[in-house]
Amino acid sequence: MRKTLTALLIAATLPTLAMAATANDTTPPPPPGAPMMDGGPMMGGHGPRDHGGMKELNLTQEQRQKLGKLMGESMKNRHDINEKYLSKLSAADRKAMQDELKANHDKTQKDIRELLTPEQQKKFDELQKDRQARQAEWSEFQQWKAQKEGKGN
Repeated sequence: MRKTLTALLIAATLPTLAMAATANDTTPPPPPGAPMMDGGPMMGGHGPRDHGGMKELNLTQEQRQKLGKLMGESMKNRHDINEKYLSKLSAADRKAMQDELKANHDKTQKDIRELLTPEQQKKFDELQKDRQARQAEWSEFQQWKAQKEGKGN
């Protein structure tokens, strides 16, 4: 029973970790509205204002803002819950999990690329390069912010 519960908890955290797997687990997600490869605007998924198919409800601007805030809070709460249980894992288990998530992500990117035409592959590669540049910039900003906060105390 205990092994089943542990496996269930790990399986439940995988999707969130796949989205948040970085070198620094406390790094917040990139700014909203950025193109994403996981069904976001770039892949023809939901746009930044279409929260999970809510577009058909014809929400007002105020309702969309409140919905966005609720969804952001929900994502943060999910992240906090995942961190609570992940913190109980050993460093080796966390590293193994991150490595497995990265390998899975890399395989998915490779599989996506193989589905594309040569023209699409070229654009896909450009988008990947842009995404990596944005991630590096975001990471650099987070480091600067941490240094600034450290000096302010």
